[in-house]
Amino acid sequence: MSDSQLVAGLHSVRTALKHGAGSLLEIWIEGARKQDRRVREVIVLARESGVPVRYVDREQLDELTVGSNHQGVAARTQVPAALDEKALEELLARLDVPPFLLILDGVQDPHNLGACLRSADATGIQAVIAPKDRSVGLTPTACKVASGAAETVPFIQVTNLARTLKGLQSEYGIWLVGTAGEAGTSLYAADLKGPLGIVMGGEEKGMRRLTRESCDLLVKLPMAGVVESLNVSVAAGICLFEAVRQRG
Repeated sequence: MSDSQLVAGLHSVRTALKHGAGSLLEIWIEGARKQDRRVREVIVLARESGVPVRYVDREQLDELTVGSNHQGVAARTQVPAALDEKALEELLARLDVPPFLLILDGVQDPHNLGACLRSADATGIQAVIAPKDRSVGLTPTACKVASGAAETVPFIQVTNLARTLKGLQSEYGIWLVGTAGEAGTSLYAADLKGPLGIVMGGEEKGMRRLTRESCDLLVKLPMAGVVESLNVSVAAGICLFEAVRQRG
């Protein structure tokens, strides 16, 4: 674990308790609201998880959360640490199902990373892989947007993404499908079953050259309107759920 972050609001704190209680340091509850049914649920979850609870007044909670809509509840939690290449190897070695990975090349907006992690969690992705350089990591903002997915989906940062992609292909037989607007194949015409890695580019320039050349197949999302591209987290969600549909 690395830095700590503040989580405010009933849903955010409840999610943190259910999916990442081990990283929670302390919970603050507005004393006047501790009989509220939803607040009571948070208190019970905290006690079951062994997380300390402090009762404070509204003014103290307002100061702690700097004007956030805390709904009478806030928590301090540690930000999950990213994993490395060795952790990726160990994860792949333990799998008893075909690998299903999401690779993000150059995503720099923490909101996009958080949203991608949420989609990854929802679709059963076993790991999200990103380069260490020119990419955002597990910042407090990314973790907040992820709504618990940063604790459930392994996030792996690698030193050399192109080398990692080659290893995924040669050592694990993973088929790499990248997204590019100029691709000739539609996402819906691609075979997304079996060992698979979905590769998404960054917000501005898309995939870098070596990443693009490492892909086994490039696909595009059919676009009917005047907009030329989608937000990377939206595009990732579409690709991942299409893969889930095909994989049954």
